Amino acid sequence: MNSFEQIQEQARRAGPARFVVAQGSDSTLLEALDEARAAGFAQPVLVGPPEEMHAAAKEGSVDISGWKIVPTASTAESAVEAVRCVARGDGDVLVKGLIPSAELLRAVLTKANGLSTGRTLSHVGVFRFSESDRFYFVTDAAICIAPDYQQKIDIVQNAVDLAHKLGIPQPVVAILCAIETVNPEMQATVDAASLSKMAERGAIRGARVEGPLALDNAVSVEAARHKGITSELAGRADILVAPNIEAANILYKALIFFAKAEEAGIVMGARAPFVLASRSDSARNKLYSMALAALAR
Repeated sequence: MNSFEQIQEQARRAGPARFVVAQGSDSTLLEALDEARAAGFAQPVLVGPPEEMHAAAKEGSVDISGWKIVPTASTAESAVEAVRCVARGDGDVLVKGLIPSAELLRAVLTKANGLSTGRTLSHVGVFRFSESDRFYFVTDAAICIAPDYQQKIDIVQNAVDLAHKLGIPQPVVAILCAIETVNPEMQATVDAASLSKMAERGAIRGARVEGPLALDNAVSVEAARHKGITSELAGRADILVAPNIEAANILYKALIFFAKAEEAGIVMGARAPFVLASRSDSARNKLYSMALAALAR
């Protein structure tokens, strides 16, 4: 697979996934969900106050008369009920509607609600450039603020698991830093070297990991060669792991707004994938994210 159209087609072939939307009163999201339904890979389930969801549907000119609606009285109740719905098997993919991300994440991480696995949750962005014939993955731009070493292991594994779903059996992971050498005063470089070594010993499954690497050395073989880096993985990264949320978020948005990349993103690490789209995301990006989640279920 090397395009979002192919991801949508594979999701369609797998059969419609049940998308459970917490507080489903976002008109743009409903438009994307309706398009996903029409494309054959989504079966919507809306959780929230019915009158608000019908108003949003009217605003977006979406007919939700045949959609399943689970009524709730409040935003907090919508988050918990949506999570429990997926956990008990009445849904396949969780979707953030018109609700604060922190509130939905809190419901997911509450063990009693049934979706938490104990693994760190992390956001994985998937990018496609017009001049490239493959996907690039960026993590974590949305959830883990300053991940420690153990959290980074989970973040890498989450991205690797998603790459496997997209048909990349042994993705190359670059642990990004400001430099490509270990400096004890820069903890990110120490973590990167440790992650690379521990991956060789099986701590990370199904991937080849290299680090520390600066961004140019991660994606350009020529740049890596110019700096004298001898690793066969340098310059060939599929997955770019940033040292913290600021670096990841800036890279993520630069790829969208400057490089004009197509993008989708989902959260991995729970018992089911979930879509944590921003309200500012386009309907197209939300559609791509839903297709990605349907394929990752």
